[in-house]
Amino acid sequence: MTDITPKATSKTSKADSLSSRLWQGFLTTVGTERFFHIFSPWVKWLGALAAILLGVGTVWGLGFAPIDYLQGNSYRIIFIHVPAASLAMSVYLALAVLGVIFLVWKIKTASLVAQAIAPIGFCFCVLSLLTGAIWAKPTWGTYWVWDARLTSMLILAFLYAGVMALFSAFEHSANRGKAAAVLSIVGAVNLPIIKYSVDWWNTLHQGATFTLTSAPKMSASMWVPLLIMMIGTYCLVAALAIYRTNTLILSREHNKAWVQRLLGK
Repeated sequence: MTDITPKATSKTSKADSLSSRLWQGFLTTVGTERFFHIFSPWVKWLGALAAILLGVGTVWGLGFAPIDYLQGNSYRIIFIHVPAASLAMSVYLALAVLGVIFLVWKIKTASLVAQAIAPIGFCFCVLSLLTGAIWAKPTWGTYWVWDARLTSMLILAFLYAGVMALFSAFEHSANRGKAAAVLSIVGAVNLPIIKYSVDWWNTLHQGATFTLTSAPKMSASMWVPLLIMMIGTYCLVAALAIYRTNTLILSREHNKAWVQRLLGK
């Protein structure tokens, strides 16, 4: 009878060693210095791509997309409202993920990225609420109703405000970022409520424009520019996130040698 235990143990140790090396390699790429040098060149390319996509999407959506047979031209605010609402939710989901990374693995860069993107998400959340109110007036006859979708989006805005306040309150504390990370994670329970509120409750708000399981609920001449606007907005947010994170890195680590060398150039 052959004993396979030594071979199994050897394979396990090799797998552990490989995973350990991969993890250590990953940690070297998420350090503040490496993050700065890796992602800095991306800002101009993402910004340029965002400008092109948003320009094309805006002209197409506002100037050439057909008039809706029910809502007329008032529906065109969808080209701003939908990307803003999507980004507001996506950025908060990113905050929750970054909060877990920061609390579990103590990766400082995760907290810096979270601090950088929180105001961006807040601005898009407010923009979503404002454009939604403007769109609601001709559609529902009022700027605001305590609808499940609208109320949960308003709560998301308050959650963003709370996260930003905690980052500011603990700016010079050893616990900087921890309280904001906890609120980001806890507040993420609001995201599925926003997403599925139109399915769970009787609501005035329309369903999702895009889904993975069904065709778009509008003609291609409408949803294509909307998709272009969404992609352009995501590129814009990515560029802003990198730029703001790198600014925080330089501000926090201005006394370190690599920053001094960079500024010296």
